[in-house]
Amino acid sequence: MRKRGLKASFSKVKRIMNQRGLHSVHKRKVRALTDSRKAWGYEYANLLKGVTVTAPFQAISSDISYIPTDEGFDYLCQIKDIASGVVLASHQQERMTKDLVITTIRAAQKRWHLPSGVIFHSDRGSQYTAKDVMMLLDGLGWKQSFSRVGQPGDNAWSESFFSILKKEAVFPFHFKTREAARQFIFEYIEVFYNRQRVQKNLGFLAPLDWLRLSVPQAA
Repeated sequence: MRKRGLKASFSKVKRIMNQRGLHSVHKRKVRALTDSRKAWGYEYANLLKGVTVTAPFQAISSDISYIPTDEGFDYLCQIKDIASGVVLASHQQERMTKDLVITTIRAAQKRWHLPSGVIFHSDRGSQYTAKDVMMLLDGLGWKQSFSRVGQPGDNAWSESFFSILKKEAVFPFHFKTREAARQFIFEYIEVFYNRQRVQKNLGFLAPLDWLRLSVPQAA
């Protein structure tokens, strides 16, 4: 509505929602997955502290979250471009290991051919500080950046994405199998979130639409 120059008060939106039987979905408390007990020291620097990210592929953000199913938790790793909000790659698997991160990184690079020098930001979880992950990023020429211990706000880009994902595509649904969850979430990300879900900070454009305007050859 705002994109079309229209205005709507809280009471009007509430009335329309009531008429259509719509209800807001509130965030539930989620458990932390990060184990950063071994990730201390100057080599785990936050390269984005005090930096304003304005260009696509200047910096990207990654994190892991869990998806409940009747078969047990499934773990989702995603990589998101900070400037455009586009989820560049995502992958789910049964175990939360370094291979989950490695597969997602390789998928992002294969699809987007990200430039050398891009800043790859994550928390200090053991999956991201694993030697194989750090070597892969170094080989790609990416600069690895880390959130401070106990400061999830340092990776607000991924935290925000998972908050939206959980409210819109996880909490309202019941997944009997991991495969069902994977198919549903993949479609949510690729069809809805990247291509249709408008964002206020992007001028009420969907992430891929904003990226096409900024870097036409990228999308």
